[in-house]
Amino acid sequence: MAHTRQSRMSDDLTAIEAWAVALLEQLQPGQRRVVTRKIAQDLQRSQAQSTAAQRAPDGTPYVKRKQRKNLRGKKGTVKRQKAAMFQKIRLQKNLKIEQDENQRSVGFFGRVARIARVHQEGLTDKVSKKGPEYSYPARPLLGFSANDQTLIRDALLHHMCSF
Repeated sequence: MAHTRQSRMSDDLTAIEAWAVALLEQLQPGQRRVVTRKIAQDLQRSQAQSTAAQRAPDGTPYVKRKQRKNLRGKKGTVKRQKAAMFQKIRLQKNLKIEQDENQRSVGFFGRVARIARVHQEGLTDKVSKKGPEYSYPARPLLGFSANDQTLIRDALLHHMCSF
């Protein structure tokens, strides 16, 4: 079922890409930068909101976090386990927009990218530097939802109609 969802999403993205490229080619470079910046910022905000809601881009909830076994620390203290996952990774300093002359990218870069990839794809990684390995369940952080596709379409149409 996930494979079908991915192929359907891939087909939708291919169609939107072909449509968007045709519209963007009609714009001057300065206008293209303005509209792609707006789209990238909107997508960044949308991805952060879905991560904050603990949902994958397709709307399915994340797999619950495994409970820690030892929640007692020193005598008289109890360690608190945070309820929400990915509180820091969704911040603007980690979920970045990068650009070159032809495109803008919204995603994770550098060290954060490795951590995000482990969770996005459900890979095995060490819990801490010298800790045990754990096979993380897939919790997609990035992807296109139907709302994101509508957001892209509306931003392009709004920009084209304003001329």
